[in-house]
Amino acid sequence: MLTRVVAGAGGLKQRFDELRLGVKLRYGWLDPVEIHAYRGHGTPEVLYLKGRVLEEREVGGAVTDTGLRNLRVMARRFRSDEIQRARVRARCAGVEQEVVTDGEGFFDLRIVPSAPLERDQVWHDVELELLGPKARGQGPVGATGQVLVPPPDAAFGVISDIDDTIVRTSAFNTLTMLRIVFLSNAYTRLPFEGVAAFYQALQEGDSGARFNPIFYVSSSPWNLYDLLVEFLDVHEIPTGPLFLKDLGFAGTGFQLGGHQAHKRRQIELLLATYDTLPFILIGDSGQEDPEIYRQVVRDYPGRILGIYIRNVTAESRRRAVEAVAAEVGTLGVPMLLVEDTVAAAVHAAERGFIHPASLPLIRANRAEDARGPVA
Repeated sequence: MLTRVVAGAGGLKQRFDELRLGVKLRYGWLDPVEIHAYRGHGTPEVLYLKGRVLEEREVGGAVTDTGLRNLRVMARRFRSDEIQRARVRARCAGVEQEVVTDGEGFFDLRIVPSAPLERDQVWHDVELELLGPKARGQGPVGATGQVLVPPPDAAFGVISDIDDTIVRTSAFNTLTMLRIVFLSNAYTRLPFEGVAAFYQALQEGDSGARFNPIFYVSSSPWNLYDLLVEFLDVHEIPTGPLFLKDLGFAGTGFQLGGHQAHKRRQIELLLATYDTLPFILIGDSGQEDPEIYRQVVRDYPGRILGIYIRNVTAESRRRAVEAVAAEVGTLGVPMLLVEDTVAAAVHAAERGFIHPASLPLIRANRAEDARGPVA
């Protein structure tokens, strides 16, 4: 019964959005339209890029933003007006193709280059052009998407959670989480100490000169994409594709899948795409990361080199995570429950995941981060 009600609500919303868009186009009320391209992933043989077409939102961060302004900006992010059935043309690697957005304004591109891509380039540009609809009098609308193709000498990939793994959000405490998410920005949100230097060391690998790809998987909605990218950039955390979640209505109902199902699906996608690349998994104890990662180890034997879980919860949860870690250990994969980044880095150096010379920088980065937000 509930499923039918939700599906019906989704259908009604889609029809309402179609009617609203038609009225805006007819009377010239449509605001300027823009393409949002999300960082993609791929191989020399196939590239994947996701994006969205929206009416202009005027979202931007500033170092000195007040909590009230941050709240207003966040409201704009969630009040986005998506453009369904928009037509987008993509050009990349000698290939041109068109795609149409879904009911929430999203599009997914799968591009097969005319010839395998050169392996000496990590990021590849995809030029995007909006064919329609546009606001009355609006000129050409374009964007450039970037797709990560790991180099052949990558030793492993990293799949990392974001909330309470990289950035403090207290996702297990609803009121605290809401205050942090809605009243802060990329400059005032705090990373955990030492994260930037540790992730840079993981990316550079055992030689200090590799490029190991890093992918970020989170249950945060796509509406927060620009905030999360800006946060990573501001705090000098390595760039990588983000895999977020759509919380909107589609034709079949409201899209609000569970954290566990979403994260497993994205991890399995990456393991399938890079089927010869082993991975390191990083998460926290606040939600279900240990249990999700345990199942991944079971389902993909030999593919996971190690797991780091940041301890952010009470003692009762700690005991449960330690039990999961012990079980994963019997499968030949170390899962460490750590209190800080340095503990994970020391283990990574011992295992040969990072160069030992990076440890002093990680310790120094921890001390620097502990002084507080960017001024």
